[in-house]
Amino acid sequence: MHFLDQAKIYIRAGAGGPGAVSFRREKYVEYGGPDGGNGGKGGDIVFEAVAGLNTLIDFRYTQHFKAPRGGHGMGKDRNGAQGKDLVIKVPVGTQVIADDEERTTVLADLTEAGQRVVFFEGGLGGRGNASYKTSTNRAPRQHQPGLPGEEAYVWLRLKLLADVGLVGLPNAGKSTFINQLTNTRAKVGAYPFTTLHPQLGVVRHKNREFVLADIPGLIAGAAEGAGIGDRFLGHIERCRVLIQLIDIAGTDPAEAMQVVEEELAAYGGGLEDKPRLIVLNKLDLADPELAASFAEELQDAGADQVFAISGATGEGMDALLDAVISHLPAATVTERPQGEQEEEDEKPWSPL
Repeated sequence: MHFLDQAKIYIRAGAGGPGAVSFRREKYVEYGGPDGGNGGKGGDIVFEAVAGLNTLIDFRYTQHFKAPRGGHGMGKDRNGAQGKDLVIKVPVGTQVIADDEERTTVLADLTEAGQRVVFFEGGLGGRGNASYKTSTNRAPRQHQPGLPGEEAYVWLRLKLLADVGLVGLPNAGKSTFINQLTNTRAKVGAYPFTTLHPQLGVVRHKNREFVLADIPGLIAGAAEGAGIGDRFLGHIERCRVLIQLIDIAGTDPAEAMQVVEEELAAYGGGLEDKPRLIVLNKLDLADPELAASFAEELQDAGADQVFAISGATGEGMDALLDAVISHLPAATVTERPQGEQEEEDEKPWSPL
């Protein structure tokens, strides 16, 4: 499935149906009088967040959404039928944003499965001539057309809902890390930007579960659009904890750490203030003394928790996951039923 996290669509609520001009015509009834019914209300535009979707790819192929209009009023005092509401299903975490220059005005934010927002209401139906009848106006011929439905272009922007976010430079080992912990099959390669879109996976540890999100790697200048830019950082805005992976076997781990911190601060959105676990990755390829020395330097500089792991072999993972769960509120960590067997897929890691 292709990943798409933003799309521009056109939406229009249904127009109200026009009222009818009609007079009762019946044998032996000389003055039947007006009996034109009212028009029906147009259908609403409704956004609904549904579970099981994690992309807006469907909106690449269908971009215009128009709710049905209300039915016409008819004789014999029959009112028109109400137009059926048009329900647009979107992934949980979708924002509806105004189509202005900066695209910063959030009109609706759907953060829970089953949440529904009536975005545009359909136009009201017009009055039929029966509603104009008075003691002095016995045979009115007035009627109203239905009111038009609201319409607009809007942007849909998806911000994935995850408990923990994974950040780091390209080739820091994020894809290997998420593959090791989840059933995700993220692409792994010995070149930068093998991850081109965010990945989600469910981590199970000690009868508990949480959702982990991996985003494409950051490089210096990402906030100005370098590399893939900072577009995907929005997907970790809702995360409660960040894991910052550093390639301890790289040429300059200190610089790698500084680059990511600067890009998080440049992006804003509160990312720099979130709890962050510093993780030295690729321990299987690095000098253990160098890793221990760098970890000690980070702790002396004020880092709360520093972990050394190997995403490829799984070394050091248990201590890291224990720390992650301790940072998550109890409400966000799913307790698995007792007696349920944890069946972790034993799959060999491959660099291809």
